[in-house]
Amino acid sequence: MLAGEIIDIIEKVAPLSQQQSWDNSGLQIGQRDVEITSALLCTDITEAVLEEAVSRGCGMVISHHPLLFHGLKHLCGLTPQERCTKYAIKHDLVIYSSHTSMDTYLKGVSGRMALKLGINDYEILSSTGEGVGLGVVGNLKEPLEPMAFLGLLKQVFAAPVVKYTKSDHRLIKRVAMCGGAGSEFLEQAVSAGADAYISADFKYHEFQMADGRIMIADIGHFESEQYTKEIFSELLSDHITCCMAESDKSPVLIY
Repeated sequence: MLAGEIIDIIEKVAPLSQQQSWDNSGLQIGQRDVEITSALLCTDITEAVLEEAVSRGCGMVISHHPLLFHGLKHLCGLTPQERCTKYAIKHDLVIYSSHTSMDTYLKGVSGRMALKLGINDYEILSSTGEGVGLGVVGNLKEPLEPMAFLGLLKQVFAAPVVKYTKSDHRLIKRVAMCGGAGSEFLEQAVSAGADAYISADFKYHEFQMADGRIMIADIGHFESEQYTKEIFSELLSDHITCCMAESDKSPVLIY
């Protein structure tokens, strides 16, 4: 299958026209007319991931976060981005990233978070157009006490730590969530009647903004987006061999 045909399958549900203005989703390195039989799926493009792709015979790497996010001014191998770019070119790898284009897809990053929590009937939290937007909100099958809810998050998302705020809600039933850095949608989560809001990268004073109205549960950036690989696999596994990157790990360690 040609790389361009693989890209077309992804962009049918996550078109580049839906990405945020600051983003750089899309084909990062390589040509659309390259024949691809297997792809390595990951959250981040790292040197370890690219080495794994070569060792496993994958001609294409499909990631959530773009490799070429900040502009390159030289290729001297001084930064991880430069080294990854040089390595990919040297080994004729095709690299494609679906970032905020996949975030805005209803069944994309945030929708997958909901499914992992057993929430099947969910809706968009912050609309960016007809049928698309960032974050989702829905109801748990059964209400949970706050500590039980946090325990569920640690288990489902394999989160080494969950930073959270107390709230005035005795039980957690309605849950909003946004994969990645989603603190900007806190007020939408409150307006949607959510008892808890799951996302990542909250700053200290942003936690204070909850003010007892809602529980913020910061599970970590990688942890909230790690299941994007499953979406890629479900879209493509009938067409090519899809391999989950074993070296795809959060760069954030907890002591």
